[in-house]
Amino acid sequence: MSVLSGPRPVSSVFREISAEDEEQQPAEIESLCMNCYENGVTRLLLTRVPFFREIIVSSFTCDSCGWTNTEIQSAGRIQEQGVRYSLSVRSKRDVNREVVKTDYATTCIPEIDFEIPACTQKGALTTIEGILERTIVGLQQEQPLRRAENAEVAKKIDEFIAKLQSLKDGETPFTFILDDPSGNSFVENPFAPQKDEDLTVTHYRRSKEQDSLLGIESSIGQQNSEEKKESDAEDLRDEVLQFQTNCPECNAPAATNMKLVQIPHFKEVIIMATNCEACGHRTNEVKSGGAVESLGTRITLHIIDPSDFTRDVLKSETCGITIPELEFELGMGALGGKFTTLEGLLKDIRDLVVDKNPFTLGDSCTSDRMEKLQEFGRKIDQILEGQMKVHLILDDPAGNSYLQNVYAPEQDPEMTVDKYERSFEQNEDLGLNDMKTEGYEENVTSCHC
Repeated sequence: MSVLSGPRPVSSVFREISAEDEEQQPAEIESLCMNCYENGVTRLLLTRVPFFREIIVSSFTCDSCGWTNTEIQSAGRIQEQGVRYSLSVRSKRDVNREVVKTDYATTCIPEIDFEIPACTQKGALTTIEGILERTIVGLQQEQPLRRAENAEVAKKIDEFIAKLQSLKDGETPFTFILDDPSGNSFVENPFAPQKDEDLTVTHYRRSKEQDSLLGIESSIGQQNSEEKKESDAEDLRDEVLQFQTNCPECNAPAATNMKLVQIPHFKEVIIMATNCEACGHRTNEVKSGGAVESLGTRITLHIIDPSDFTRDVLKSETCGITIPELEFELGMGALGGKFTTLEGLLKDIRDLVVDKNPFTLGDSCTSDRMEKLQEFGRKIDQILEGQMKVHLILDDPAGNSYLQNVYAPEQDPEMTVDKYERSFEQNEDLGLNDMKTEGYEENVTSCHC
């Protein structure tokens, strides 16, 4: 286990995937084969990919019986929100979409009442076809025994296998749902950076049961509530708070600074910035310091002048971004909360879609897809250079996003701000439909009586 031992810097433990990196060798461990109970070899590779960040790839091989097993485990942090992908599969091309599936992800096909619960399979980088094939093979393994013990059950399973085979071959349309409370799973969008009409991505807040599944203590919310009550008595507007955390890139100990800031003509926000001395990674995140607004906000800016790129932008984690001229739409939850300039926001979009897209690397990258993404990157550069005039739309159903009005307090001729009533689905995503804020004290009193 020479890869894992010794005083090696933390930043070099997880290395980028590269065929030219001669030092990137897996660690080999002699381990027991659970098939024949002879000794086999487990190989561990600690590496970093754009989407999963740090991952551990393990592969087991037994020379005695020939049994092999591979799996992927995420070594990165759990995301702040869970994610749910719903894909309408209509052809063989959709079945070939690549999927990143973690241990905590639940796979479901409603049309045939099919579900793979969380923590019943190891994480994998595969395709929808691969998931179905793995299920078919698993069901077929015990069929000879079932036919001998219970022919009726075996017949029903044969019928179910036939349905799965029809779905795998792309002969029958179906809905593929991948729900991961850890937020680390992914379903490929072959039309990126354009929106995929057949793919719906929803970010949501985890329940207490899901937090428990992920090993997150349920008492965290109570502790945060008590700390909030204590901090209400203090004026923290002129003070920078600091707390210890781990770097999201190299996992080394780092310090995060947090400050309450009043944005002119808007509201108070909490800005958090992390600077890692081990690898030099820097990141900032913005949280709203107020409540969810009664109305959603849609901000539309016509970018016509280079000076527009210096405007301050506050993008909350519930805000979606649309650029109609590029047929580009970024759902809420992507990029997280940010307080930056318009130029910085466009560069972050380009990095997310082009540079940090996991399907632009290795065998998963095709020339057509790469050309699309590079063309999108060139258009973003043209916008930043002032060669293309476009509209940027910030749509925040929580009403907590902001775009600087350089003419304030007068109206900006190139910017419109629209307030709108949220839909039921938007309130559901924000967790507002089940929230009761009226007559709460009366209900509590009546319960005690």
